[in-house]
Amino acid sequence: MQEPVALYLMAFGGLLLAAVLLDDLADRVKLPGILLVLALGLLVDNDMRAAGEPLLSLTRANNITQAALVLVLFFGGLTTNWSRMKAVVKPSALLATVGVLITAALLTLIGIGILVLEGGWKPALMAQVLFVGAMFSSTDASAALSLLRPLAGRMPEKVLDLIEMESTINDPMAVVLAGLALALAGGEGVATADLVTDVVRQFLLGGLLGFIGGSVISQLLLGSTSLTRGSMLPVVSLALLLVLSGGTTVLGGSPLLAAYVAGLVLGNGHAADQDVLEEAHSSFAKMAELMLFLCLGLVVAPQDVVRAGAWALLLFVAMQVVRWLMVQALLLRSDFQWSERSFICWTGLRGAVPIAMAIQAWASSASWGKLMPPLALSVVLLGLLIQGFALVPIAHRLGVVSKPETAEPS
Repeated sequence: MQEPVALYLMAFGGLLLAAVLLDDLADRVKLPGILLVLALGLLVDNDMRAAGEPLLSLTRANNITQAALVLVLFFGGLTTNWSRMKAVVKPSALLATVGVLITAALLTLIGIGILVLEGGWKPALMAQVLFVGAMFSSTDASAALSLLRPLAGRMPEKVLDLIEMESTINDPMAVVLAGLALALAGGEGVATADLVTDVVRQFLLGGLLGFIGGSVISQLLLGSTSLTRGSMLPVVSLALLLVLSGGTTVLGGSPLLAAYVAGLVLGNGHAADQDVLEEAHSSFAKMAELMLFLCLGLVVAPQDVVRAGAWALLLFVAMQVVRWLMVQALLLRSDFQWSERSFICWTGLRGAVPIAMAIQAWASSASWGKLMPPLALSVVLLGLLIQGFALVPIAHRLGVVSKPETAEPS
């Protein structure tokens, strides 16, 4: 019994170490780290033994990705400076709610249109097309902001704040929409009223329990100096976060929304040493993000990614058109200039959340679930390669980058 356990420990420890080194290398050469981590997962054979269970089963991958998303979103809320973000709250919330709905709806309509033109449309495919639309309706801030580091201090702060806040708060909406699609796929005879009620309950309970949980955590930390010591604070906050997300799931709320709201409450309070808390959870979030991309790379076969390439390219183009229309329409009356709005259109990179949703679909009872991980991986890779590398040149071309200050001659 000890030999398999030792193999798992060695394999995952080695892969995680390799992922960290690749992420550091990517940062040095100005590449998105997730690109190299995804490549690592794809290159490693999941069945490292000649016979027996794979290194990472689908069930384990699904459990890891769901737990990892909680850590990522909690850290997103924790590091959101509410006072600094007030200027972009309205446009960010608009893009993260109405924008996600518009994106999912338009991608769904485009998918239906393509299938109708090919003669392969059936009403039974509605759940699958809706899931694809929901899966790619949210954006990833970490990928875009990491690529914009060379332009630090030379771009409008409100543009960067909008990109960060939109990407942080649009994930729960996309996750709930994807859950709705999975419910449609697996629930024959499920009433529309029940599905709508379930979505509303997840949002309301997730937000409410997240606020209550964040407030309770703040009060617990405020009332105990022993729990707020540097060595204890990360452990206590992580344990309370796990209790909150698990309890929210049991009660029928969205654990991801609860995690984000709790992080937002805790991060903007005064109950703990914010620097210690953020430093600890930045490590948790980084580990979670690396594990997310490793998991997808391990459970997806490279040949399946290649087969999904044509559909992924078509979907990638559709996503760019949809985001352009959505952002320009929703920010038309804002104080963002045309060049700034155009740049925001191009920053809609996809990352961890579509990957987690794809693995969840694969682990579900939906017959088409196994098609989602290769498609998600293909789209994410295309975005990083095409959209990601063009981000800095486009910022220069649109004129949203100021010239570097030159030192005055002495």
